[in-house]
Amino acid sequence: MKNIVKMSYQLITCEKPMASLKIATALSETKPVKKSISGVAYYEIVHNNRKIIIASAAGHLFTLAEKNKSNQYPVFDIEWVPAYKSSKKAKFTKKFYDVLKMLSKNSESHVNACDVDIEGELIFKNILELIYSSKKASRMYFSTLTKEDLINSYKNMKSDINYSLAEAGETRHILDYYWGISTSRALTLAIKNATKYHKIMSTGRVQGPALKLIVDKEREIKAFKSTPYWEIELIVKYANKNVIAFHKEGKFWDKGKALLVIERTKDKKAKVSKLYKKQYAQSPPHPFDLTSLQIEAYRVFKISPKETLEIAQNLYLLGIISYPRTSSNQLPPSINYKKILSLLGQQSIYKKLVDDLLNKEKLTPNNGKKTDPAHPAIYPTGESPKKNSEKELKIYDLIVKRTLASFAESAIRETVNVEIDINSEIFIASGVTTLKKGWHQFYNPYIPFKEEELPNLAENQELNIQEIKLLDKETQPPKRYTPASIIKDLEKRGLGTKATRSVIIDTLYQRHYVQNESIEATNLGIKTIETLEKFCSEIVDGNLTRHFEKEMDQIQELKKNEQEVLEEAKKILIKTFKRFKENEIKIGKSLSEANIQTQNEQSIVGKCNLCAGNLKITYSKKNSQYFVACSKYPECKNTFSVPKKALIKPTNKVCNECGFPLVAVIRKGKRPFEYCINMGCNLKEEWRKNNIILKS
Repeated sequence: MKNIVKMSYQLITCEKPMASLKIATALSETKPVKKSISGVAYYEIVHNNRKIIIASAAGHLFTLAEKNKSNQYPVFDIEWVPAYKSSKKAKFTKKFYDVLKMLSKNSESHVNACDVDIEGELIFKNILELIYSSKKASRMYFSTLTKEDLINSYKNMKSDINYSLAEAGETRHILDYYWGISTSRALTLAIKNATKYHKIMSTGRVQGPALKLIVDKEREIKAFKSTPYWEIELIVKYANKNVIAFHKEGKFWDKGKALLVIERTKDKKAKVSKLYKKQYAQSPPHPFDLTSLQIEAYRVFKISPKETLEIAQNLYLLGIISYPRTSSNQLPPSINYKKILSLLGQQSIYKKLVDDLLNKEKLTPNNGKKTDPAHPAIYPTGESPKKNSEKELKIYDLIVKRTLASFAESAIRETVNVEIDINSEIFIASGVTTLKKGWHQFYNPYIPFKEEELPNLAENQELNIQEIKLLDKETQPPKRYTPASIIKDLEKRGLGTKATRSVIIDTLYQRHYVQNESIEATNLGIKTIETLEKFCSEIVDGNLTRHFEKEMDQIQELKKNEQEVLEEAKKILIKTFKRFKENEIKIGKSLSEANIQTQNEQSIVGKCNLCAGNLKITYSKKNSQYFVACSKYPECKNTFSVPKKALIKPTNKVCNECGFPLVAVIRKGKRPFEYCINMGCNLKEEWRKNNIILKS
């Protein structure tokens, strides 16, 4: 307490500690004076002869909670409470709460410098009203944490915060709480009342519809029946290069018809009957919005959407890129393109590319159609990375090259289609090449296109037939979602927000509703959706979720208010849960069976070699260690040790050497591997020598 200044001052509040340092450094006329209370830093500065203190929250300092805890549902009687009072995980936020409370005592005015989005506005509104006991504050608007942008933001700050945005954010949190706590409590109590078994279940306003999309895909895959078809492949040779062509019919659904074609072409000559060439301009890519960055980072680096957001957020806080939680893929003219490119050119890796762009008469990005009221597309600020991780540097390079590519010229590509005639049976070979690289050279090595060059053929040219073969094929089921494609589909359907979609998918994994990188709904996930569809379909109805998303947009636009949206939601939930309670026992039994089956799927590795039991992955809390044991314990005490400090999962495979079950061993920062549980397996010593497994 002693080191808090006694004279009055302006108090600027940031969302995160790193942002407070950036703002203090940008605005201070001298070096900022760093002070701290209970390990929480804040900064004293002088700007234009005015004393200012810059302090920070740690994200949300408040959370929603029931006013009177109960086992009833639906839940509507809720209030904002300090996060540290609600959760052990949030205990650390108390010191941030206390520091802001102390600093506000002598503050003459308040400035909101939290992230410029719906969450940042709500975070500050709660701090302003519940800690500062005020309703008046100014607002700094910025998209980067560079010195220039922060000075301009402070100089041109608005006289009030965006209350409609904060109200929309509050409505979202309350709706999510109504849905989440009510539905999760209903599912948990249904199992308990039906079976006396306590199993915490959860779903939510967006989580339910997201899971339904994955389950619907699983249903499509399971219902799919493959159909056989045939293709005829021709391989000819010209100029010492093989050319592959396929019969113009494409898929033959009648094998007999395909065999007749094979017969007609036997021992016949091949010649080029037609040749088509077409050039086209391939436009540069749009600058990144958050979703397209997440999708591209997964395609190129296999970095998950959730991790990509975390990395991008850290790059923003370091001042290296602009704010990443944006829906826009447009760079407005207000951004000083030339200055940013010139700064990037000071990094040797980008110098030649930047020089090429700066030689253009006009710098115009290839903007997309998506907009965001608060932020432009993601772009590099020009500040150089310093001590960044390998993944951070990868994401940074991707953003820089995408930005550079968006300013470049179109690439010119040429497609070539060749018709090859063998006794009036036509086969088609296709190729595509790049004639002018254009933006390709700026986005290298992330270009997703391949060169498929054909030799320089001409019409009526004879070709040497190497082989004509009949290919047996069958139609394939729909592909499962990946962590990136599900994010894209959620955005297309208007479910969730740019910042929450990746977190929602991560939650589905944690709750064991889905599994594997190619996202597969577990039995628990399928049964949960089947049960909710049958007894309370509104909970997983994407149309209803989308409806409320639009209503929250209307709150931002001052067309609706928070109270009328919440009242509408209450009526729907009261009606929904009345029907749920009438079927509670049926729901509980169904979910309990699904839980048990899913647990078995995720723990049973095979049959016990000593009895009729199953060998299951078991976790010892005492030793903080996984091991494999027989399900018939204590009658059968058969156990097997597995590598320490690793996550162990079934593989449904057996060792080729000894026939014992193989388990998957997953260790942080290392490549997963399959491990035979039999300690006497002959392969063990070889694995140890090569450091594939840990020595016991």
